[in-house]
Amino acid sequence: MLDEKQIHELVAAHGATVNLGRPVHQLIADGEIPRLKDCTVLQGKVSDSVFGEALISRSGIPIRLMFRNNRISTHDVNRGAIPFKDQVLAFNHEHMLKLVKAVLGSSQFDVEGLLPSSTVIPAENLQLVSLENVLRLYMAESSTSTSLYQHWLQAKTAGESILHYAGHDLKVAELVPNGLLPYVMDTPSTKDKVDRTIDAQYLIDEGICTQGQYNQIRNSSLMAFGMISQYLSARGMVLVDTKTEHGINSAGAIVAADELYTMDSSRFWRLDDEGEIMTRDGKPVSFSKEFARGMVKEQDQQFSDEQANAIAERYIQGLQHLTGEEFSADLRPRDQRIVDSVNLILDALL
Repeated sequence: MLDEKQIHELVAAHGATVNLGRPVHQLIADGEIPRLKDCTVLQGKVSDSVFGEALISRSGIPIRLMFRNNRISTHDVNRGAIPFKDQVLAFNHEHMLKLVKAVLGSSQFDVEGLLPSSTVIPAENLQLVSLENVLRLYMAESSTSTSLYQHWLQAKTAGESILHYAGHDLKVAELVPNGLLPYVMDTPSTKDKVDRTIDAQYLIDEGICTQGQYNQIRNSSLMAFGMISQYLSARGMVLVDTKTEHGINSAGAIVAADELYTMDSSRFWRLDDEGEIMTRDGKPVSFSKEFARGMVKEQDQQFSDEQANAIAERYIQGLQHLTGEEFSADLRPRDQRIVDSVNLILDALL
């Protein structure tokens, strides 16, 4: 395992160069990946997707290539690039997917020889269900507008006794910052430009999904939440909250559509030797994007190189705690990593 000194040295030595490279749409335009020439490219907050008529597997399944990048977004604002973030989260997701794939399913294709840290992910081009499926076991202090904590602060300030949140009724006086909730709560949010927390009935009334589809997403996610929680207990951590996304595949099944239980999509807290939440300066010791959110002091702030490197170190430390495996950085030029991965995938699937 890399110790803190080795992680610091890795980021200091390569942080300035590991992010360098062209976005996938530019690689395609420059002729580096000719088989993607006429495909559609969708640019997202922290990943880009490519799909099109040419991307059909040998068995007739439409393919979507997802390209992780190093961008980090907080409060719906792109804050810049974090060294190694793409590789760390790819490895993080791959490790967790193996634990819950039998329950949540997956849109991903297995491609022999593709590294777990590959930032190109081959998946079926699903019919996406337009919601973020959020589960919470603790009321974590958070600055995001959709968080239970922010809604609790508003209810407390307004003198309300009951907090109505995503279809749940909670007693305001019984909630404690960073405290355990009465049960694992399903608190879905929209996939709008600015996400909004809503309840299951809204999803059904608006035709986003059927009652049966939501029941399946919620129930399978609750089961997976328990499985990951049990796994983490042996690693001295708890799963605080998580969000997953889902879609319908060509066989009509609902499967996981995006990253699972990563430090961007979830919040993990460390436990001490007595099994209690470990704290530092009165706050839980956390491996999540909340570490980066805490650095934001201005609405349009961009992270400095020093801040970006500190966030990168925290991501790598978190990965090793979560997986029990040493982080092995791929130091090839980013463009080469992307092109080689795409060609390996297309050779295997087309």
